[in-house]
Amino acid sequence: MGTPRLLNAPPPELWLRRFARTTPGIVGVTAVVIVASCLIAGLVCGAQLDGRIARSQTVLDRSEPLAYSAQKLYAALSAADAAAATVFLTAGIETAPMRARYEQALADAASALVDTTAGATDTQTRTALAEISAQLTAYTGLVELARANNRQNLVVGSSYFREASSLMQTSMLPGAKKIYIGDLARLDEDQRAVGSAPIAGYVLLAFVLAAVAVSSVMLFHRTNRQFNMGLVVAAVVTLMVIAWIVVVTGLAAGSIERSRTEGTARFGQLGNARIVAEQARTDETLELITRGDITAGEAAFDGHIRDLVAFLGTGPSAAADAVKSWTASHRKQVDAYRNSDYNAAVAQAIGTSPDGSAAQFAHVESVLRDQIEVTRTMLRDQVSAAGARLAWSPTGTLMLMVLAATAAVVGLWPRLKEFL
Repeated sequence: MGTPRLLNAPPPELWLRRFARTTPGIVGVTAVVIVASCLIAGLVCGAQLDGRIARSQTVLDRSEPLAYSAQKLYAALSAADAAAATVFLTAGIETAPMRARYEQALADAASALVDTTAGATDTQTRTALAEISAQLTAYTGLVELARANNRQNLVVGSSYFREASSLMQTSMLPGAKKIYIGDLARLDEDQRAVGSAPIAGYVLLAFVLAAVAVSSVMLFHRTNRQFNMGLVVAAVVTLMVIAWIVVVTGLAAGSIERSRTEGTARFGQLGNARIVAEQARTDETLELITRGDITAGEAAFDGHIRDLVAFLGTGPSAAADAVKSWTASHRKQVDAYRNSDYNAAVAQAIGTSPDGSAAQFAHVESVLRDQIEVTRTMLRDQVSAAGARLAWSPTGTLMLMVLAATAAVVGLWPRLKEFL
């Protein structure tokens, strides 16, 4: 007898392709695809929602405090220059409150420098802050030289002060403004990220629904059963997940939009308003320090006042009313100066009268500072509310999609057992 022939076994790939064309093969592949897509969709949606919660915490812990510190730095530098000019006008016999205001502005600037530098992560910003720090030292040195010469009635004192103010206006403030604008842009970017829709998650959830629909049609043609309760439950749960995500992200996006329009945008306007107010105050006092033609100084003052009114916009009337009173006081100062009554002009600019420019400017600054704090609180409250609305969505989404996967397996297993 000859050696029996051995049948050649088909390759595994061929066997799998044949099996996949059978009814049990289709049921098995359907189960694997639906379970995998449910789990992947749950993980991706959970990760995206968790990322938005983390981004809201980033806004509260980093972006907003950095923007606030940058605004404080910008405002404190402007306030220091305005206070130094006021002190210089006293001819070296400044009052204790005047000196205290100048020293407080320097302390605020130094504190804001530390806070902003600690939060800055890019080299460009840290370099710019280091330059401002070095220039602040040079500025204070020039101011003290001006003060010392002013006490001795030496004309060179005004030259030192003009040099100090020029350093502030042409280098330090533009550098601080650039940092401030950059931090505001990053804050707005982080807020947008919190309120953005999880597009990848929606696509994957739609794929799950499509997979369930296609699988239901295939099973109907193979088994003549119209509905598979497991697949129906999986589809319903997926729709619930989509509805949940749409609702919570919509609510979060609403809070974020309020935090941006009524918070970040208004915060930026008020911050800029406070800074141009300080610059207008410097213009006002520099006119008297130079003791010359004030045409250029008046043009600068009027320009800063126009900017101030524009930044205030349609906000609370208290700030606008305070600016009007200050402008009226400034006109009295200008009239006195042009009538060759220098002492009266100085008294109007830095005197203690409630109707004087010093008191009116202090009122403007106080109103703006209070409004900035109110706006900041509202901004943080809305961002915190957005994070709270998203709080349980990552865990809930993942759990529901696991439930959808389980329901699909429970519904398909009896059909698979029929062929085993």
